[in-house]
Amino acid sequence: MNTNNKLKIFNDPIYGFITIPNALIFDLIAHPYFQRLRRITQMGLSYLVYPGAHHTRFQHALGSLHLMQKAVRILKFKGVSISSAEETALYAAILLHDIGHGPFSHAIEHSLIEGVGHEFISLRFMELLNDEFNGQLSLAITMFKGAYHRPFFGQLISGQLDMDRSDYLKRDSFYTGVSEGNINSERLISMMNVADDQLVIEEKGVYSIEKFLSARRLMYWQVYLHKTGVVAEQMTIKVLQRAKMLSKSGVSLDVSAPLDFFLKSAIKPSALTPAILEKFSMLDDFDMVSALKSWQNHSDFILSSLSKRLVNRQLLKIKYCSKQAVKSALKSAIKQCQSHLHIPDSALPFFIFEGEVSNVGYSPKEQPILILHKNGKTSVLKKTSKLLNIKALSKEDKRFYICSPKTLL
Repeated sequence: MNTNNKLKIFNDPIYGFITIPNALIFDLIAHPYFQRLRRITQMGLSYLVYPGAHHTRFQHALGSLHLMQKAVRILKFKGVSISSAEETALYAAILLHDIGHGPFSHAIEHSLIEGVGHEFISLRFMELLNDEFNGQLSLAITMFKGAYHRPFFGQLISGQLDMDRSDYLKRDSFYTGVSEGNINSERLISMMNVADDQLVIEEKGVYSIEKFLSARRLMYWQVYLHKTGVVAEQMTIKVLQRAKMLSKSGVSLDVSAPLDFFLKSAIKPSALTPAILEKFSMLDDFDMVSALKSWQNHSDFILSSLSKRLVNRQLLKIKYCSKQAVKSALKSAIKQCQSHLHIPDSALPFFIFEGEVSNVGYSPKEQPILILHKNGKTSVLKKTSKLLNIKALSKEDKRFYICSPKTLL
């Protein structure tokens, strides 16, 4: 690779100038696997709700890297020992943490490769890159897996106050215009410290934590789980289900070669070979958008109808209701659909269906947030906080919904 001029900077609308710390990180950013993230939207189909939400996984990864550099500077200033090898590994891990995302990010995460999340695919990509970079990512992979002997490194990459969340809350708030998610990441990072190799927050930063957790909960209901975004994602999943059914039965579909491969193949996690990962690396949002535009004119009623609805934002109606009311509402919608819309019975599950979404602001059982007191002792956040909302933030909030054509709801 070219070794000249690798310490470039990016001008980011959130943080200003983002620097590249070393040549390895530059080479990772320049790699086609990472450049693909320029073509994958950070928030999937949320732009159908918030028109400004067209930012990408590429921007988010760079933002997370920037915040990680700040965290390292703060921790080093406070006397935490971090070697140059650990520092570089930390940067590589946070940079590549989302490299396994497919088209529309979370929207169809388990649809192309069933039962496989982006974290698993990210790990496999990191392993491929490690071979290509002659083992320079071995420590980063160990940290990414949470297997490093100093846990705070893994907690900075994937934890309740990690750099991933710190960036996406602030970034998504900016691009959607939803001010409730605009956290003070600088303040929170400045309050970080390490005790017994565990990430802790100094006692005076408790209120910043509560602001962070509250913002995350609000962003989930107002943005990530906004009902219009939910129904758009579910319709996209239904489109892919139908496309897979047709492809496997021999029906010809006008799609790109990589998407065609995954529509026809049932890939298991154990079968994610380098060759299949290479095909996956060729997929991005443009494959899906192009397919939806083409499928509008397909002879199959289900595929064409759902594709038209998505392309033209003529979405199904979604209605939240109690768990007890879901079954009766679904039954009523099916009956009305059969009477008034003349949709074939075999097509009904693609147009009328139920589901649920849930959100937890804080999970004290999973890596509880630790508070460092002035006397040097630590305690979990739940025992330290004086505000009542921590208990509420720790409770799972689950909602049930039904989707159907608008004329029925």
